[in-house]
Amino acid sequence: MALPYRGGGRFNPRFNRQPEPEHRINDRIRVAQVRLVGENVTVGVYPVEEARKIAQQQELDLVEISPNADPPVCKVIDYKKFLYEKKRKEKEMKANAKQSEVKEIRFTPGTDDHDFDFKAKHAEKFLQDGNKVKAYVQFKGRAIMFKERGELVLLKFAERLAEVGQPESLPKLEGKRMFLMLTPKTGKKKKEVVA
Repeated sequence: MALPYRGGGRFNPRFNRQPEPEHRINDRIRVAQVRLVGENVTVGVYPVEEARKIAQQQELDLVEISPNADPPVCKVIDYKKFLYEKKRKEKEMKANAKQSEVKEIRFTPGTDDHDFDFKAKHAEKFLQDGNKVKAYVQFKGRAIMFKERGELVLLKFAERLAEVGQPESLPKLEGKRMFLMLTPKTGKKKKEVVA
């Protein structure tokens, strides 16, 4: 039975390096003065050696949080706690950022009133939820001769949704489809009347 290959040869330090920390901390901060912030610290400009001593006395790290400032801003904090809080804030911001989608509504030049109303109600809900609506008229076969009907359907659609959405441009014909993109209106929501 053959033993699994465990690697061999000489140790190469190039491949066994520790990843560089995201921020400069403690001895890696190489400037003359820093602006010091943090809990139990008098905010102000200090020589970097004095700032390190203050951090060591509190058994914490000196973390450079704003390297481009003049002088750089450093915070006295536990570095692992700092990274944890930063990741948590980024995660919260990502969760709060609403991703808007583009919802499609399809018509034909001969769409009847019932279908039109049904699709308009759906589009209204999409716009109220903050999504864009891409309405298009699909022309099949010789129906391309009725481009005007398709344009009228899209303009009627935009007019019907004028309260909640606004068209980005006039209807455009591309191939056998005529498009109209509607974006939600950014305004104050209607106040509900309590009877």
